[in-house]
Amino acid sequence: WIYPPPPLRTAFHIFLPVRISLNGSPLSHLLLDSASGHIYVGAVNALYHLSPDLELISSGRTGPKLDSPDCLPPIDPQDCTQARETDNTNKILLLEEGGEKRCLIVCGTVLQGTCEKRSLGNVSEVLYQTDNPVDTQYVAANDPRVSTVGVVVEQKGTRLMLVGRGYTSKGPGGIPPITTRRLAPSRHHQAPTFSHEDLGKLVVGSYSEFNNHFVAALRHNSHVYFLFSRRDVWRNREYRTYVSRLCAGDTSFYSYVEVPLSCQGGYNLAQAATLGTHVGSSSLFVAMATGQASTPAPTARSALCVYSMGEVDRAMRQAQLLCYTKEGRDDQGKEEAYIEYEVSSQCLRLAEDSLSKYPCGGEHTPSPIASAVPLQATPSLTSSSQLTAVVTSVEAGNTIVLLGDKKGQLHKVFLQGSGPGTVYESVQVDKDSPVNADLLLDTARQSVYVLTESKVTKVPVSQCEQHSDCSSCLSAGDPYCGWCVLEGRCTRRMECPRHTQPNHWQWSYRSGSRCVTVERVEPDVLSREEQANVSIVPDRDGFLTGCFISTYVWPCHWCALDQLCSHAKRCSHKHIIYNTLIPYGIALHLCSYSRNEMWTTVRLEIAHAIKRFDALLLSSDRVAFIYSRDPRVRCLLLLRETPISPHLHPDVCVLQAQELEPRGADACPCVWALKGSPLVPVGLDMQLVLLGRNLDLFEVTHPSLLWNSLYVTVQCLLTSHHACCVSAVQLYDCAVGQSDCSQCRAVSARYGCVWCGGESPSCTYSGSCLSHPVETCPPPLITKIQPQTGPLEGGILVTIWGSNLGQQFEDIQKGVTVAGVRCVPQPEDYVTSTRVVCELQPSQQETRGPVTVSVGETEPGRSQQMFAYQDPQLSGIIPEKGPVSGGTSLTVQGSQLLTGQKVDLAVSDTAEEVNDTQLVCRTSPVNRTAELQVRVLFGKPNFDRLNAPFLSVVIHLKYPSLFDFVNFPHSGDVLLNISSEASQRFLSALFQIQEPCIDVFPDQMTCVTPAVPSEFKVTGVWFELDNVRVDFASIDGKPFRYYPDPILHRLNRDVPDQPFHFKPGGVIAVEGEGLTLAMTREEVIAWVGVERCDIKTLDSTHLYCEPPEIQPLSPDNSDTPPSLRVVMGKLEFDLGLVHYDNDVFSAVPLAAQVGLAAGAAVVVLVVLVIILMYRRKSKQALRDYKKVLVQLETLEINVGDQCRKEFTDLMTEMMDLSNDVGGPGIPFLDYRTYAERVFFPGQRGAPLSQNLDLPESRRQTVEQGLGQLNNLLNNRLFLIRFIHTLEAQQSFSQRDRGHVASLLTMALHDKLEYFTDVMKTLLGDLVQQYVAKNPKLMLRRTETVVEKMLTNWMSICLYSYLKEVAGEPLYMLYRAIKYQVDKGPVDSVTGKAKRTLNDSHLLREDIDYCSMTLTVLVNNGAEAQPVKVLDIDTITQVKDKILDQTYKGVPFSQRPSADSLDLEWRSGQAGHLTLSDDDVTAIVQGRWKRLNTLQHYKVPDGATVALIPRSERVSSVHPTETPMLEVEEEEGLRLWHLVKSSEDPEIPKHRKSSMRERERAKAIPEIYLTRLLSMKGTLQKFVDDVFVAILSTKRPPPIAVRYFFDFLDDMAEKHGIEDPETVHIWKTNSLPLRFWVNILKNPQFVFDVQVTDSVDAVLSVIAQTFIDSCTTSEHKVGRDSPVNKLLYAREIPRYKQLVERYYSDIHNAASGCYQEMNSTLTELSGSFASEMNGLVALHELYKYINKYYDQIIMALEEDATGQKMQLAYRLQQVAALVENKVTDL
Repeated sequence: WIYPPPPLRTAFHIFLPVRISLNGSPLSHLLLDSASGHIYVGAVNALYHLSPDLELISSGRTGPKLDSPDCLPPIDPQDCTQARETDNTNKILLLEEGGEKRCLIVCGTVLQGTCEKRSLGNVSEVLYQTDNPVDTQYVAANDPRVSTVGVVVEQKGTRLMLVGRGYTSKGPGGIPPITTRRLAPSRHHQAPTFSHEDLGKLVVGSYSEFNNHFVAALRHNSHVYFLFSRRDVWRNREYRTYVSRLCAGDTSFYSYVEVPLSCQGGYNLAQAATLGTHVGSSSLFVAMATGQASTPAPTARSALCVYSMGEVDRAMRQAQLLCYTKEGRDDQGKEEAYIEYEVSSQCLRLAEDSLSKYPCGGEHTPSPIASAVPLQATPSLTSSSQLTAVVTSVEAGNTIVLLGDKKGQLHKVFLQGSGPGTVYESVQVDKDSPVNADLLLDTARQSVYVLTESKVTKVPVSQCEQHSDCSSCLSAGDPYCGWCVLEGRCTRRMECPRHTQPNHWQWSYRSGSRCVTVERVEPDVLSREEQANVSIVPDRDGFLTGCFISTYVWPCHWCALDQLCSHAKRCSHKHIIYNTLIPYGIALHLCSYSRNEMWTTVRLEIAHAIKRFDALLLSSDRVAFIYSRDPRVRCLLLLRETPISPHLHPDVCVLQAQELEPRGADACPCVWALKGSPLVPVGLDMQLVLLGRNLDLFEVTHPSLLWNSLYVTVQCLLTSHHACCVSAVQLYDCAVGQSDCSQCRAVSARYGCVWCGGESPSCTYSGSCLSHPVETCPPPLITKIQPQTGPLEGGILVTIWGSNLGQQFEDIQKGVTVAGVRCVPQPEDYVTSTRVVCELQPSQQETRGPVTVSVGETEPGRSQQMFAYQDPQLSGIIPEKGPVSGGTSLTVQGSQLLTGQKVDLAVSDTAEEVNDTQLVCRTSPVNRTAELQVRVLFGKPNFDRLNAPFLSVVIHLKYPSLFDFVNFPHSGDVLLNISSEASQRFLSALFQIQEPCIDVFPDQMTCVTPAVPSEFKVTGVWFELDNVRVDFASIDGKPFRYYPDPILHRLNRDVPDQPFHFKPGGVIAVEGEGLTLAMTREEVIAWVGVERCDIKTLDSTHLYCEPPEIQPLSPDNSDTPPSLRVVMGKLEFDLGLVHYDNDVFSAVPLAAQVGLAAGAAVVVLVVLVIILMYRRKSKQALRDYKKVLVQLETLEINVGDQCRKEFTDLMTEMMDLSNDVGGPGIPFLDYRTYAERVFFPGQRGAPLSQNLDLPESRRQTVEQGLGQLNNLLNNRLFLIRFIHTLEAQQSFSQRDRGHVASLLTMALHDKLEYFTDVMKTLLGDLVQQYVAKNPKLMLRRTETVVEKMLTNWMSICLYSYLKEVAGEPLYMLYRAIKYQVDKGPVDSVTGKAKRTLNDSHLLREDIDYCSMTLTVLVNNGAEAQPVKVLDIDTITQVKDKILDQTYKGVPFSQRPSADSLDLEWRSGQAGHLTLSDDDVTAIVQGRWKRLNTLQHYKVPDGATVALIPRSERVSSVHPTETPMLEVEEEEGLRLWHLVKSSEDPEIPKHRKSSMRERERAKAIPEIYLTRLLSMKGTLQKFVDDVFVAILSTKRPPPIAVRYFFDFLDDMAEKHGIEDPETVHIWKTNSLPLRFWVNILKNPQFVFDVQVTDSVDAVLSVIAQTFIDSCTTSEHKVGRDSPVNKLLYAREIPRYKQLVERYYSDIHNAASGCYQEMNSTLTELSGSFASEMNGLVALHELYKYINKYYDQIIMALEEDATGQKMQLAYRLQQVAALVENKVTDL
């Protein structure tokens, strides 16, 4: 039957890639919403929302923003001066599902990596954003180069985000590598969105050491997996890839475990990863790259590695089990699991079932766990291009992998089974633009979205429709595509209707799949009206193997002689073998009938073929039997039940015996064996006998032989059931490979080969040898030996080549000698007759001789070459130091180093260059700092040469660090000064054009830039320091740049041939282009002839140089004028000849001499006039000073009334405060906090707040070492030597000095008497230094350790005095200042205030405001409290004032912050409005936005307000209205409050009448000075109280002050200093300047209070006044004096008298307070010692000891007394205990 063809298709579809270019900014992330199929793209400063067909739906901006990685948000330009407009690179782009609304999670690099939520429908709509993020809300890395990954999970109904981020050196520290982030506040946790507060995190000991480069975060089953790479900290410090796992419900990270991944072939850095299915199981597909030596930078050499998730989980469970139950060790005691990240946990021995009971860990289980056994994998695919992205798909059970690379290509790979993958297609997506790791399949898995730097491309995974015929479909090798036979098209498998039936969907990867073609159709012509059966004959090849398959769709038969599979019932050459599908239909016709038995002719119709047989018919009534002479036919005839008649026809003939014709595969002819030997010598006729079956079908049997080299095979028929093949027949030739007698006789006897003599002896078959075979072989012949020298110890292998060297190893086993010494042959290296390898034996002396080989009784063979025994010697090595990374070129010097030729070094892989006197090699990497012996091995390892006193290699652990560089021209040769630890050479990328660095020092080197052709593009520049490669861009993030070469024009551009005329005394100006792009003036050299032309100025277009006064000679000493040559790097410009115009001047004429004399007289007269004017001005200045004092007195009288009123109000307020003061009312800090803020000002995480974090296994040892260090510190000699040694180091900064001093104070706090004694000794040394210089400068600044020790000592000794005497007046002064400042307007943006003492912080504008009283509801509305505020206060200022009033007397740290509360204005029962500084109602004028105030909201006097927690507010004017949303500062807008920061106040118009009045307004701004005077008069009493409390002598001064002042007097007397001013300065610098000024400026050091900028400005003026009062110089003021000094001009003389009296009374008091001081120090030691973390301080001090360990040891060993006390030895003991440091113990 012919079935109708499928309907014709109207169009032919080819699916081309769809792409969209987003050229606005670089793209970084891609996200697919599986619900809608929409695409979201994260970019730099932008977000894009695309349809499934990549049409732009919406976009939104995310940057740039004002930011700096060094500052914490919100960014204030005044506080963060380094803030700039910074690009916001998208780091996280995730989809939050579930809950009320699905949204996007977007995190960028600005504002410390904070996140926001955006709408899925419109990405420009921000759903959540924090205005003032806290440190727990910093999510992503703030550096675009540092990786960040995230995944959203759900834990107990709460949506969380797990984030992995790398380490950044800038910004806030302490953010763990993996954190859990809350996506929304909950009822149980009030932490803000995106905060990791109270959630799990991966705790790390050293963030910089464990710098994980995250690649992917994946969710699989009930776990979350992180893939990352980092340096292997504990082993070889090489970078490798890890996969870590967490239980999705583990909120405490108890289940954290990680396993290293190994990809065979050195692929160690993961670049991208995805989860997929392979060989029926879930697998992790990782694109790996080979890293550059010991760096995290990937190379182009990449591979795809596949890891079964089952194996990953098993490896992690094994690590957990070992760490839970066996302390991390296997049965052999080898460590296979350990605790990572330098935390205090350790592997334990818990119960055996701990893992099954706690699969996700618990509080008692150790964590985080790391496996020491890597999970191995073989690359499924390797690539020479760096792979950057991977995604997988499964089609009909087969795995297809799509890979993106750095060149912008998409590779399609088919993974079949567990074998290697095959790349069947590569698509160029975006040339030279790397494919992003976010490679996503669409929801239908028909296409893949590819993200490159500026484009998103949709590429079909397959294009089966483009193949129009079966051949192209199958030859494409696309595993997605196959040929649908009945439909006649190329389709995917599921698109073919009958794909489940055999052979209906032909696939290129299925064995036996071939295209079906029709050879002929019979009949091929048919009338339209005629109905007939048509035969279709397919091609033979397509159905050969299916001819006898019983289930095949067509019943075909096999013609044996025609070798044809056919439908025909007959074959042209007989012998048909029928298909088993054809039934045997048998019809019987009886031609005659006889009642008796008879032979008759019976016609049988079998399968439509008529056969006639002679048969015997035996019959009865109803049954007849036929017996044929043909044994194949035995039939039983079932007759009708009617009586027998002569013409009776039977119904059935039943087959009784064999079939009538051959049928099925078993009837095919087949050859299965060869009778006899399969060995057939070449050139002889031999008969082959074949064994098989059904061979009678062939009339003449001539097997077809296929010749293939020396093998012959009988051609056979392959069927689906049988393979009828004979074994291979081997043809061989004895002459091949047997070149001599010994080789020939060594051939196996079964081949019959003999050595046939005669004129041309050869190896032949015995039957072909015409002469007699040779029985005895000739003597051995030696043609070559190697090596020809060896060491006396022997041990090297000598290789001997020749012929007839024995037929077997036993022939020469004892017959080899070298230079008369027996040589032991090696059986594994022996080659019959041609090669002997023997091991050289020792010789007693140097000797020389031939090599001999004896075989049996024949004459020994001797070599023509001589072998010599030698004794090599070593003399030295160059250099003697190198880095641990290896790569140092090491030269070993000596004699006879070519001994044995091959030389290995114990510190190197191989020798690079060897001659007789030296050998050169490169050192191998090691994993630690060590001093290693260099051993040169000759032969076996136990035969070596050492030069012990000299051959030591000190390998330094520190990796080189480079900084300070400039840009370069293409020509190169710019000297580059670089600070570094070591150096070798300087390289330019791609072609690796290298230039060796010069002037190499331990910390600096000078490098010459390589010259690069201008048409080339420089893709990278790096420094190679042995094996350490430092990329130029990694030094501080700035890329290396090559600029075009500078251009200099000739001096005479118009007439180049003419010389340039130069007049001596001038400069030569040279014009050019791009002169300063990459050059500096110091790098340019100019020559005029043979002398230098001094470069004076260099800018981008001109060069000015000053030639010598006298014309120099030309370089060739000719009379030709010299030329000007300019050298810029490797460029040299010849700018033309220079001719000096030397004019001969005549003698000075008389008229000129008279003129000069007259001029001199005029000059003298002018000088006299100037002197007279100066004296007059001096008197005028004195009059002005007195006038200024009069004016100040007048101003104070004018403002007196106002001051009295203000003072009355202030005293009323202070009286109320005084009732609360008197001990407990003053919020004094405890001693620990006080000491921390004084010892370590401005430092977070000071040692006082830390604990000693050590592993338990090391704690006891380290604490023992720290105890010994404490004993050493109590040794005066050690401590003084230690401090002096540190201060002598250049890298020991001023900050380090203060830090060490504070650590010593902590460590010795329990021995203050000893601490004081050491401090005095060091001060004595300091006095000795300054006496020789300028003694008045001593103690002015904190430049030494002892000066900071003095500050700390004063702080300790005066703490009680602060609390008992000076604390109350100081606190009253602080409160008075705060009260006065808050009474007037304060600009919250600029910090300027109307009421202040600081001129620079004075609010000069006249601001209209009024005071108002708010009724504040407290205690949940149970009480109402009045609070005074100003109507122009911002909402934050109002909140602060309310908190000050409601929490009066409560320490600042114990009250809530204003940012955590909202101010709610309540009007009536339903009217609640939340007020904020910035919301949608804010007033915007141009680029300025004003902060909201009470006046803005029109809040009336007496209004009711309440402070409510921010998370509980309900901010709406009416219950049904939408609340006003607080918004962040909009892009481009600047905030202001009372004055705009960029506007300067103008001078009032009435001041512009004359120049004199303007000058007066500038000198004494009376309109503003009155405000300062008013504030000064109001605070005067409190300032006086503080000064008197500090300087009063009515009560005894503190014992520490008296003690120290006596010490200073003694020092002055000892050194003969009689100037009282010098001693006065010393005392001022040691007490008022060093302690009291610090306390005055920073009351937060003593009290638990907040000091605002406006209060700090006032305190600075008072502190400066105190400083001025302590100086000895006369306090003079004038019109040009600062206003701050003018304020207290009248009071400072009075304060000076207080200071002088204070110093005088202490000096005149009876001395001898030393005993009292010692008692006081002992008491202080016992009182506060428990507050100090002594062990932490000792541990921190040891870090400095470790840093300068060698210098300290050297200083101790150089001191004779220190040697006797073994101080260096004791310090080495400390190092051995604390750090396991290898010492000389």
